[in-house]
Amino acid sequence: MSSINTISNQYYSLNLGTIEIKQSRQSIYRYWNRLHRFQKTLVLIVVFLSVLYVLSHIEFHHKQLKNIPSNHEHQPLTRDKANPRPIPDRFVAMNGKRPPYSIFKVPMKGPSNERQKKVVDAFLHAWKGYKENAWGEDELKPISRRSSSWFNLGLTIVDSLDTIYLMNLQDQFKDARDWIEKSLNFDVDRYNNLFELTIRILGGLLSAYHLSADQIFLDKAYEFGNRSLPAFDTKSAIPYSDLNLMRRKAKSPSWTSDSSLSEVSTLSIEFNDLTYLTGDKRFEQAINKINQILHKLNKPNGLAPIFIDTNEGQFRGRTITLGARGDSYYEYLLKQWIQKGAKYDKNDENFYLIQNWLESVRGIKSKLVQKTKPNGYMFVGEMLSDTYSPKMDHLVCFLPGNLALGYSYLKKVPDFLEDDLKDLMNMAQELTETCYQMYAQFATGLSPEIVYFNTHEDSTKDFYVKDNDRHNLLRPETVESLYYMKKITKDKKYEEYGWKIFESFEKYTKIEHGGYSSINDVTNPERVNFRDKMESFFLAETLKYLYLLFEEENSESFDLKRWLINTEAHLIPIPIN
Repeated sequence: MSSINTISNQYYSLNLGTIEIKQSRQSIYRYWNRLHRFQKTLVLIVVFLSVLYVLSHIEFHHKQLKNIPSNHEHQPLTRDKANPRPIPDRFVAMNGKRPPYSIFKVPMKGPSNERQKKVVDAFLHAWKGYKENAWGEDELKPISRRSSSWFNLGLTIVDSLDTIYLMNLQDQFKDARDWIEKSLNFDVDRYNNLFELTIRILGGLLSAYHLSADQIFLDKAYEFGNRSLPAFDTKSAIPYSDLNLMRRKAKSPSWTSDSSLSEVSTLSIEFNDLTYLTGDKRFEQAINKINQILHKLNKPNGLAPIFIDTNEGQFRGRTITLGARGDSYYEYLLKQWIQKGAKYDKNDENFYLIQNWLESVRGIKSKLVQKTKPNGYMFVGEMLSDTYSPKMDHLVCFLPGNLALGYSYLKKVPDFLEDDLKDLMNMAQELTETCYQMYAQFATGLSPEIVYFNTHEDSTKDFYVKDNDRHNLLRPETVESLYYMKKITKDKKYEEYGWKIFESFEKYTKIEHGGYSSINDVTNPERVNFRDKMESFFLAETLKYLYLLFEEENSESFDLKRWLINTEAHLIPIPIN
């Protein structure tokens, strides 16, 4: 039985703690009725105050999550269709053409030949699988017809925006744009990689804005930028690798204070662009600090170790590679210099960028480049401390395109040495050939993730693949370089190489009911063994580069003197100084 103190000796005593319910059949209602009026009143007061206390704390914590220091506050860009935001003074018209940062959209005509139409068909097939089975989620698992989560930010939609726009797929673009406006929400309480978020999410939104002039993309990009700023708030100014967009907090991984070289150095084009668009200098200032630190650190032969301590701002270890964790540091040295005006002038404040890039190219040539036996294919190996490894990731195949891009700018410099120019183009051509052979010499016509090269005199094969490296992830780096090489050299053989690669993707990775899947074994055409994963970069990069590669010369969409392509193949216009 329950005992409740009632009136005793002319005063009221309330002892709710003595209420006990021991399998009684009496209802709470009966117990309530047995309470004196004064007791009921006190109970109601206690309940009311408890509810008030809980609600006030919920509100307090909600404000705490939203509250960031004043220098990180997000001031939404005003939207005024009648009086659009003016073009910043530094961006002026060039030869009467569209200024890169105008508010006018870039018109697209869609495919102009049969090969481009085939690529568009491939994109639509991939998009069909994603929309039917994973819409609004990060990526598609095409075999099981399910979704795969990573950022919880609709990654495939954001990453594909500019590819859809280039292909003039208006219905698909409208669907994606509407999802961005209504459903893209950065209040995701999880830590994701700042580098991946920046190149894919921020890069995708910025590119979509530049192409379509739709304000929603810039608003979302600016919101992302503001939420990202705490990642740069470190003792060394080297950013943390992991970012929580909802809490506006960042940290190093739990197992180390190190970040990778590529992670900290491949944020610049995107955040610089955000400053140019919004006038908010915090983004560019954060990037400048990173650049200066990396520039001043000791880099023998221009080659940087792939780990850097976030706390101390110093390199860790001596592993040097142009593959995973190192690649885009070298890529963005050149592209930042281009973004900053491409002035080959020792007195220019940004000259150190091209200086560092050229020094790294010389270091790559002298320390990492070797040739195979028996056919003499050029490749780029790795340094594991003091030990040379003849290993080359597929990721390294970005390099020939990057070298060709540098050549296209430096050949206009009057006092740049002719022999150095020849070296740049020779390396670009030879490495492109090697990257293509990494496809052509395997039974499926697709490249493995990693290959090892033979340099011994008695070798009968130029390269081989280990069992754990036979997979193909639908990566873009080789077709990226094919695009640059064809555009810069005008040699049509690079288009033919790309077409053969595209046919192999169609034959071995296409899933009948929708989507494309990475595969486990490029050496066995009878049993490729699907991995059940369609990476967002297949739509964002691989198919985009193939589409642009197959453009006819008289209908090219982009002038490389006016546009940059970030490391996720998102298009960023170059400011005109």
